[in-house]
Amino acid sequence: MFYTISAVAKKLNISAHTLRYYDKEGLLPFIERNNKGIRIFKEKDFELLTMIECLKKTGMSIKNIKSFIDLCIAGDSTIGQRLFFMQQRRQAVLAQMEQMQETLHMLDYKCWYYETAQEAGTCAIHNHINQEEIKKNFHLNS
Repeated sequence: MFYTISAVAKKLNISAHTLRYYDKEGLLPFIERNNKGIRIFKEKDFELLTMIECLKKTGMSIKNIKSFIDLCIAGDSTIGQRLFFMQQRRQAVLAQMEQMQETLHMLDYKCWYYETAQEAGTCAIHNHINQEEIKKNFHLNS
């Protein structure tokens, strides 16, 4: 089965413009065109398109995604490099998740802070709260 760029965009929940940009940047060297020059996507193309979107969500640059795709195209001799590439991305995502968890703790604290202040009608009530207890309860570093 073949898909148009708009069908692929809809299926992946991204814009056709994004897919054209990926093509322009060399991320879609596997995409064929019909005799009118229209991009034609096959079912098997979705795996790599999904991987591109996954890597993009990790904050990876288009340049580095292209490097990964080039390794994929190069074949089995690059399996080790691709594994290393994925291990690095995994570590980067874990670090991002840790940072986001710290951010969530701060937001939880601030929600509690303002809920308590709202109930009291003033932020001054927090001047009498044990700061060490707050840090412990909300996992705050500072």
